[in-house]
Amino acid sequence: MRRLPIRSSGIARRRAVGAVAVAVLCTGGVVAVPASATASGTTPRPAPATAPAEPSPTLDDGLALTPPMGFNNWNSTHCSADFDETMVKGIADLFVDKGLKDAGYRYVNLDDCWALSARDANGKLVPDPARFPNGIKAVADYVHSKGLKLGIYTSAGTKTCSDVGFPGALGHEYSDAQQFADWGVDYLKYDNCNNQGVDAKQRYTTMRDALRATGRPIVYSICEWGQNKPWEWASGLGQLWRTTGDISDSWGSMVSLMKQNLPLAQYAGPGHWNDPDMLEVGNGGMTDTEYRTHFSMWSVMASPLLIGTDLRTASDTTYDILSNRDVIAVDQDPLGKQGTVVSSDGGRWVVSKEMKDGSRAVALFNETGSAQRIATTAKAVGLPSAPAYVARDLWRHTNAHTAGTLAATVPAHGTVLLRVAADAKWAAYPPAAELGLDEGVFIEPGASAKVSGTFANLGRTPARDVTVSLSGPAGKNWKVKADGPTKAPVVQGGRSLRTRWTVSAPAGSATGSYDLTLRATYRSPQGTKITSAAPVTAAVATAPPSGTSALGDLPWLSAANGYGPVERNTSNGESAAGDGNPLTVGDVVYAKGLGVHAASSVDFYAARTCEQVTAQVGVDDEKDTKGTVTFEVWADDRKVASTGVLTNSDAPQALSADVTGAQVVRLVATDGGDGVDSDHADWGDAQLTC
Repeated sequence: MRRLPIRSSGIARRRAVGAVAVAVLCTGGVVAVPASATASGTTPRPAPATAPAEPSPTLDDGLALTPPMGFNNWNSTHCSADFDETMVKGIADLFVDKGLKDAGYRYVNLDDCWALSARDANGKLVPDPARFPNGIKAVADYVHSKGLKLGIYTSAGTKTCSDVGFPGALGHEYSDAQQFADWGVDYLKYDNCNNQGVDAKQRYTTMRDALRATGRPIVYSICEWGQNKPWEWASGLGQLWRTTGDISDSWGSMVSLMKQNLPLAQYAGPGHWNDPDMLEVGNGGMTDTEYRTHFSMWSVMASPLLIGTDLRTASDTTYDILSNRDVIAVDQDPLGKQGTVVSSDGGRWVVSKEMKDGSRAVALFNETGSAQRIATTAKAVGLPSAPAYVARDLWRHTNAHTAGTLAATVPAHGTVLLRVAADAKWAAYPPAAELGLDEGVFIEPGASAKVSGTFANLGRTPARDVTVSLSGPAGKNWKVKADGPTKAPVVQGGRSLRTRWTVSAPAGSATGSYDLTLRATYRSPQGTKITSAAPVTAAVATAPPSGTSALGDLPWLSAANGYGPVERNTSNGESAAGDGNPLTVGDVVYAKGLGVHAASSVDFYAARTCEQVTAQVGVDDEKDTKGTVTFEVWADDRKVASTGVLTNSDAPQALSADVTGAQVVRLVATDGGDGVDSDHADWGDAQLTC
């Protein structure tokens, strides 16, 4: 799937996916919980009714024995004038100068728009002389001089996926492959646009044969968008295949693609990789926390790591994320296992990846919009029984030991990534500790709230000189008072220190979220001082009025949306705020409600005073042929209503949910299990009764 900043018509018609318009397809710290805690939850979707197909035979060419790492310009430049020879050479220079080459990145890949719009008189492809005045071979020679490799792009159709529609390779496979080889190309991304209905296996097999005929080793990236389940047949053709549509630079898009790719672990391995599309890290549509999750989960899934941001303008934080060698080592582990889901209850994900040295990479991923404690055990993630384990936090680069429980208070949309091993030398490391509040903090302006928290020692050795503190947001005149002990000379392994606090927000505080700081310090038996912090967010909110209120008019605590912002009393529309249309499902128009795009979650403060949510829900008519959405209502951590999958052809469905006693009411729209393409979802006439 190809993403473009504007719409077009024709075979490569654009449609809303994630946070941009696209062409039809392609281009916290280690913490502990009490030893009795165990992981629970569900896998991301039900098991299939029939056994999955066995993977096809794999190539024996020695290419891409670990997932390819490199750069592709599409996500940052599309076909803009910024994409040219100077940019490509500059990226190669930065790979070397910024340490990315040393971290494992090798491929500098050109995407669409590198060629002229017509072949020459001999049927050959012609590089655009304005973009590449010295030709592609000169660029390849420069990239090779840096010890790097060059990649190129074309489509398994008559034209590529851009609006212009540059020459595709259908019917020209052998000629084009030989040109690529003569230029010194090392990697081919082969797209799927304008394919004229020719069988996918046939088209991609022909290019496989053409590449082989050149005699040059060229990594073959099959960008078929997952339409024909390439994981079941493509491992005998290429080294990687797209399992999804295009990614866009949004939280909803990234999570949707992750969920589609996770169930396909059995098909991945050395020389044959599932590809949920390129990285968006650094492009600005997500927070740094979300980008760390993106990089963590792609690595746990053994996905190709192709940088999609313009490294010439990337921030230091972006470079820090992309060059984290602890995380890269998870992706590049030579065993080649893709991580599998251990649990996913309530948006609290545990994903475990087996490593060649016997350790496990464990991702504790928080899909929700508030901080969550996520817990599992060494046994649950596949480790053998042992007296204790050493867990390395791959973002904090710290080690601690645990008797077997792995847990963290994970920030909203965050991921704690651990590498855990049974280690006979565990006692040399400090004990891991859990630090967190028991529940969320909700305060009305000028009022106070009682909160309690826990410092728990997970290890087998004592934590000494333990001190816990809680402070309000800087410069906001909040008051925090301890209501009991906050220090302990020693907390033995498996024991905890409970703390209680009164938190007061000043009168006149604006509604919204505020960051508090919960911190603990302690010493290991060897005297090493450890400082840990847990994410704590306080919500200043007022209770909803008595009676029945339109949710489209009430303030929300938080909102996450798969494409553009959540809209009040209009449809989702496009990516800009306020560009929606009247909420319309099956020709029925609703004056009030919420317009969202899967994956979406909107939280409302109910103050334990509300009883019922009602709505008329469905896929908005502005998407006239596509869209599959499931609507859910959650009362705190309980799912209390769900529609099942609805499509554009379904009439509005009445949804009613009992939310009695809930502190937070959450409206969720999921992608129905098939990606977020066109998933414009309406909460028509959504009401909350209190």
